[in-house]
Amino acid sequence: MLHGIIVVVLVAIGLTGCASVPMGDAGRDAELKSFKPRPGVAGLYIYRNENFGAAIRMDVEIDGKPVGQTAAKTYFYKEVAPGKHMVTSKSENTDSIEVDTVAGKLYYIWQEVKMGLLYARTKLTLVSEEEGKKGVLECQLAAGQ
Repeated sequence: MLHGIIVVVLVAIGLTGCASVPMGDAGRDAELKSFKPRPGVAGLYIYRNENFGAAIRMDVEIDGKPVGQTAAKTYFYKEVAPGKHMVTSKSENTDSIEVDTVAGKLYYIWQEVKMGLLYARTKLTLVSEEEGKKGVLECQLAAGQ
C-alpha cells in the first residue's frame, strides 16, 4: 500500500512540472484570437488550457497527419475542407473525435489532461463557441508541423 502511494505521489509531481513546445508567431496568435473564419474552409482550434500535466507534451493529428505537440496553455489552429475530419490526441492513451465541419465555421476542441497510471491520459471534447473562445484566449499558439 505504501509503495502505491509513493508511486501516485511521484506521478503527480511529474505531472506538475513544465514542458515546452516550439511556439508560434505572436502576431499570428493575436490574429487567430480575433476568431474570424475564412470563407470556403472550416477552422479547427485544438486547445489545452490546463496547468495540470504541464510536464507532458501530447501529440495531435488531424486525419492521421501530425499537427504537432501541445503543452500546458497552448493551442493549434488548422483550416480544413468542409466535411468529416478525425482529430486524434496521443499520450498514455489515444483519443479521437470526429468533427463534421461546414465552410466558414469555427470549431473548438478541448484537449483535456487526465491522471493516468504512469503518464497523463488525454480526452478530446468538442465544446461550444463560448467555452472554446474562452479556452483559446487562455493559451498561446504552438508551432505546428
